Amino acid sequence: RRESSWKQTGERDARRRPIEELTNATESKEAAEEEEQEQEDEASARKPSAKVQAEHEEQEIDPTQYTRNRLQVLAEVKAKGINPYPHKFHTTMRLPEFVKTYSKLDAAQRLEDKIVSVAGRILSIRSSSTSLHFYDLHGDGVKIQVFAELRCSGLNETEYGKLHAGIKRGDIVGIEGFPGKSKTGELSIFPSSIEVLSYCLHMLPKGQASAANAAGKSQHAKHKENVVPEAWRPGVPRNLDRYILKDQETRYRQRYLDLMINPEVREVFSTRAQIIRYVRRFLDERGFLEVETPMMNMIPGGASARPFVTHHNELNMDLYMRIAPELFLKKLIVGGLDRVYEIGKQFRNEGLDLTHNPEFTMCEFYWAYADYNDLMKVTEELVSGMVKEITGGYKILCHSNGRDQPPIEIDFTPPFRRIPMIEGLEETSNGKIKLPNDLESEETNKYLQDACERFDVKCPPPHTTSRLLDKLVGHFVEETCVNPAFIMHHPKIMSPLAKWHRSIPGITERFELFVNKHEVCNAYTELNDPVIQRERFADQVKDKEKGNDEAMQIDETFCTALEYGLPPTAGWGMGMDRITMMLTDSQNIKEVLLFPAMKPNEDIVVTSAKPLGTAG
Repeated sequence: RRESSWKQTGERDARRRPIEELTNATESKEAAEEEEQEQEDEASARKPSAKVQAEHEEQEIDPTQYTRNRLQVLAEVKAKGINPYPHKFHTTMRLPEFVKTYSKLDAAQRLEDKIVSVAGRILSIRSSSTSLHFYDLHGDGVKIQVFAELRCSGLNETEYGKLHAGIKRGDIVGIEGFPGKSKTGELSIFPSSIEVLSYCLHMLPKGQASAANAAGKSQHAKHKENVVPEAWRPGVPRNLDRYILKDQETRYRQRYLDLMINPEVREVFSTRAQIIRYVRRFLDERGFLEVETPMMNMIPGGASARPFVTHHNELNMDLYMRIAPELFLKKLIVGGLDRVYEIGKQFRNEGLDLTHNPEFTMCEFYWAYADYNDLMKVTEELVSGMVKEITGGYKILCHSNGRDQPPIEIDFTPPFRRIPMIEGLEETSNGKIKLPNDLESEETNKYLQDACERFDVKCPPPHTTSRLLDKLVGHFVEETCVNPAFIMHHPKIMSPLAKWHRSIPGITERFELFVNKHEVCNAYTELNDPVIQRERFADQVKDKEKGNDEAMQIDETFCTALEYGLPPTAGWGMGMDRITMMLTDSQNIKEVLLFPAMKPNEDIVVTSAKPLGTAG
């Protein structure tokens, strides 16, 4: 009987094997088909046609109606007693951390037992069916994919469809789900829940950056080393044509939109922050103390510039927004703080152009027992070291001659060229300018006016000797300063706060660093004789009486401080905005200011304080 039972069992097993093999084969085939279908779904969702379908509503409606529709939906939600703007969403990690932690997963790998929550802004929407949606979630400069499936959502088909129909480009969402990679290898979060945290009520700009990028590359194809890379970094050319949001007015007036749509802009301002951090660290490591000085002053001093005027109601007096912190910082040197610096805003009531903004950021430091020779060495070390640390080398490329021309190379390798101002002017003019010996004479002033006329150099009144000379130097000498160069030994009439040269009469121990034909740094051995300082201030007052609004006034509080003894001191100042322009290939200072000064927008008319979305 036992043998008969074994025989029967063997026969049953023999009959089962084909069935099991058929079942396994069927299941494997179904799994393979499911995997293949998922790959096809993801691939099809990335096609332009899928994007068009996903954004069909945006294309079919004008922006004003789009905003009204969104406001109406929100109003209906609020009418039900639901707050559409949650107070809080708990995230377990930021998106950069998500990318760093899970970027090495294999394609199709899913960590279903690892639940995380992240948040960010939706900037792209794709769908391949009513039960499968893909989003690009952006935050902190990175992007991940949201792989939303009906089967993982815990919702029925109606609820799922309603949720995803309400998510639009620009919305900020919070997502809980597990990390993984899609079959095509894209890092994704597979959500079990999605919550809209804040709604974008306006249509976002749309465009194809990749096509413009390709065009930008072909433009400089013959300059192989100048090709714009995919991922921009400091020190290499930028291609603004590949930006999705291109209109400059919109970019500067609505910087939040610029940052949202054009990812490269974030890197520009990250570079600016790196520059300021480097300067701060450089000075801190050398024993300098960072301080803060007043923004409003009774007398505008420390530089030759036209100030902004404000009014103090309690004191019933006008005050001036500071044009430089110099005089305050030198008072601190008198008080025994031998190495001080300040990084902050200055305000000058002057023109708006590609390299000037009424408020700008400057670093100034003052160094007791040093002179301008020490400053030149430190400047070379600071600037060249900064460029090397941030860009990876001493040479950078930028479009100095316009974006329609190939970029040029600027070499920050030290040492920098040194150009005595007067000799440099005579040399670069090919001997056509030969200044009289007495630079403060009426003869020199007349000679300079004639020289400006001969060479068609524009100098608005008043025609003081210092202004005329500055314009001629700008026309001849500064034009030769593409690589970093020190223009040095300025005449006393141009430098009321600088100390006279110890061996050359009529000249001061001063230099300006020029890069790419623009001033970046100004420094000198400080004048510490209170008697001579008063005389220099008196000369400035004479210039002001002639109509020079930028001339200095006499600051008696500073002169009194000098009477207590200012040690031999060297002073230095550098504009943070202009050095940022060079390292980010920016031809307009507005590119490196988050909120630059703009002329009033005539299209914006304020009629009432009526809230957005109210009737009437």
